[in-house]
Amino acid sequence: MAIRLIWTLVLALIAFESAGQEPLIAGKEVLKRWTVADFEQPAGHPMALGWQRIPLESDFGFRYQQVASDRPGGGPQSVRLSYRLPEPSPAEDGKPAGEKFELTLNLMGLDASEYDHVSFWIKGDGAVGFEPQIQIEFRRPDPSTAGVWQQDHWTVSRIGDQWQQVVVPLRQLMGINDWHALDSFGFVLNNRGPAVRKGAYFIDDIELLRLEAPRPPEAEQLQPPRKQAWEQSLGGELAAKPHLRARLNGWPSQALVDPKTLPRDNGAFLRRLAGDTWRGLDALTDRDHGLPLDRVIYSKGDVSLDQAKIGDYTSVTNIGFHLLAVVSAYELKLIDEAQAVERLTATLTTLERLERSHGFFFNYYNTTTLERTSHFLSFVDSSWLTAGLMVIRQTFPALAERSTRLIDEGNYRFFYDPASKLMSHGYYVDTDQRSPYHYGTLYAESRIGSLIAIGRGDVEKAHWFAMTRTLPAEFTWQMREPRNRREKTSHGFRWTGGYYEWKRLRYVPSWGGSLFEALMPVLVLDEQRYAPKSLGRNGAIHTEIHRRYALEDLNYPVWGMSPSSTPGSDRYVEYGVKLLGTAGYKEGIVTPHAAALALLKEPEAATNNLRRLAERFPLYGEFGFYDAVDPKSGEVAYIHLCLNQGMILVALADHLAGHAIQKRFAADPIVRPVLEMLGYENFLD
Repeated sequence: MAIRLIWTLVLALIAFESAGQEPLIAGKEVLKRWTVADFEQPAGHPMALGWQRIPLESDFGFRYQQVASDRPGGGPQSVRLSYRLPEPSPAEDGKPAGEKFELTLNLMGLDASEYDHVSFWIKGDGAVGFEPQIQIEFRRPDPSTAGVWQQDHWTVSRIGDQWQQVVVPLRQLMGINDWHALDSFGFVLNNRGPAVRKGAYFIDDIELLRLEAPRPPEAEQLQPPRKQAWEQSLGGELAAKPHLRARLNGWPSQALVDPKTLPRDNGAFLRRLAGDTWRGLDALTDRDHGLPLDRVIYSKGDVSLDQAKIGDYTSVTNIGFHLLAVVSAYELKLIDEAQAVERLTATLTTLERLERSHGFFFNYYNTTTLERTSHFLSFVDSSWLTAGLMVIRQTFPALAERSTRLIDEGNYRFFYDPASKLMSHGYYVDTDQRSPYHYGTLYAESRIGSLIAIGRGDVEKAHWFAMTRTLPAEFTWQMREPRNRREKTSHGFRWTGGYYEWKRLRYVPSWGGSLFEALMPVLVLDEQRYAPKSLGRNGAIHTEIHRRYALEDLNYPVWGMSPSSTPGSDRYVEYGVKLLGTAGYKEGIVTPHAAALALLKEPEAATNNLRRLAERFPLYGEFGFYDAVDPKSGEVAYIHLCLNQGMILVALADHLAGHAIQKRFAADPIVRPVLEMLGYENFLD
């Protein structure tokens, strides 16, 4: 979902393939620059004196010397960084020993928040030799914890003996979450890796740049002029609200349900939850267009229309889950075939009318006027719509032809970056540019899109094995140190494995540690069946850790953290169990959709958890659960989010109706050829 794109560090792993060709500057205007160091000052100048060797007293490490520059177009001076490394120390406890050698420049609290890239020129000294790989590092004090640093590095590879420019996107250095008050910038070598133990580099013109980088999806929304004109014709936004309500299939009549009235039998309780959730999803759908509203925000304990905010817009993922929700309601016998086909026909008719580009739907549309409100074509959102269409054509033959036409319009190779073998986040139509960010983490919700792209033949199977299982241990900002990180092979494919460990539980991390990343794909793909030693086992371990960490370590009465609304505000925030993530989302808020996802792994524990959520907190309404609760304060986010409600219903359909949605998805001709591939890997062998 565009609102929670995952920012990965995979480009750091593949380093800088095109150094020397200014790949990030070409075609872009430099809007702002600040010179960190150009080395034109005379010897003894404070800038030259500001560089510090770490460790200071060692016989090894870097030496700094200003020299005449031979760089075409450059100034008269550059700097020569010579280095000497000791032989690596012997390994201890199975871990290779290593020492880091740095040359750092004191930035004295520099505010770099207005810049998005750092640029510098580098070449190796061919006369003495050099290691073809070096790291740069930024560091700043963590304002929340005295004595703790936020820091991150970028690996520059394929350094040659000719000058080349390196341009690094700062926002991919996820170890630093605020670019105010930078402490230092430096060059780093670790004595574990380099084969060339003594050598030198030439460095010139280190600069911070602000480029015309693509805007993040949250900032690129369009205003819908026809919708605004419609509101004005009715007397303004408030006056238009009753007319907007009239377009919906229904509205809740009461805010809360007495939990004592919920069935005591577990099966009956889950069926009651499924019925209530479906009524809400069906009610809060535009009746004419068959599109789900993204959200409705209620006042605390009050579902009256005049106090509510109606979000009459929707995303491509919302539409995909609306399709899955209708099929789920049919499989649960909440509606019959004719009712399901009627609803799906309305949605397909609208999809056929919506504006598209390159065969894909834009990420947001207004549900009242069908105007697109986004410039962005999203890879992961598009894949969830495709998944919904695949399930439809496997469930209702009468709709198969129309669904297939929509599926076949777009080729997912459009999002593929062949240099990295990864899928980009998406494409900005207004600037005609692909997003610079990639989905590089395998264990993320985006893996369902990768599987679809491979199954369609749009990208090669090698893409699956190019995604990251764990990051190198040198990425010291990550939540845990990876173990057994080594190259693996199977069926002609190569990849790097490894795992994290917590309380003797071993797992491959997601990016943020949310159940959303771990289990959202399981709603349509039975990973336990097709990948029991990799994805299936990993989902079970992630679920167990979510449960145990919340109950045992946080002393919460309930569990299940995932991106959701935040009680006390209208904000949607990423939550998770930090130690399950590479970077790790913050902890604190529990959301019922995460508890429902856990039905796919721990059905009894998840059912008890859902019941506790309903009984302990004012969280259950006429349309099922509200979106989130703070277990410490008991404060509830009285918000209906279409996507999260849809995940609840699909999880219930898989649990109560014999894996119905998973079976429909697995039967599709796109997925059938690649199911075997999922079993190639054993995460923990």
